[in-house]
Amino acid sequence: MKIKMTTKSDNKTKELGKKIGSIISSKISIALSGDLGAGKTTFVQGIAKGLDVSSKYYVTSPTYNIINEYPGRVNLCHMDLYRINTSEELEHIGFEEIITSDSVIIIEWPEIINKNFMCFDLIINFIIKNNFNREISIFASGLKGLNLLKILKNS
Repeated sequence: MKIKMTTKSDNKTKELGKKIGSIISSKISIALSGDLGAGKTTFVQGIAKGLDVSSKYYVTSPTYNIINEYPGRVNLCHMDLYRINTSEELEHIGFEEIITSDSVIIIEWPEIINKNFMCFDLIINFIIKNNFNREISIFASGLKGLNLLKILKNS
C-alpha cells in the first residue's frame, strides 16, 4: 500500500509527522530517504510531537551523533546513517541492540542496511519540489505498516 502527498511548508511536513506519531502505539520501524534538506528531520520533529516527547527535548538531526533518543509515550530512537559505510560500523554503534528495543526506530539514510537483516514497517521518500513543497511517498510493509497507513488514509 502506498500514499503520496505534497506538503507545502515545513510546518505542513511537521504536521504530517505529528499525525503519524499520534497514530503510533508501539514499536515500529521507519526508513526515511531523500536528499539533504528534503525535510526528513522536520518530519521526525513532528513524529516526536505526536509521540508526546517533551518540548524540553529539541529534536535535531543525528548526523554527527548518529543516534538521538527521546523519551515519550513510546520512546523514539532517531538514527542518521549518512556517515556509516560498513556493516562493521553498524555493529560498533550497537545497531542490533537498538533495533530490537521497544522504541519507535526512525532511520535516515537506511541504504547501508542489508535488507535481509532488517525490514521496515514504513518506507518514506521525500522529494524536494521547490523551496517549500515536498512530495512525500509512504510505502507500507507488513501488518503494522499497513494498519498505520489505513488509519492515516481515513483520518
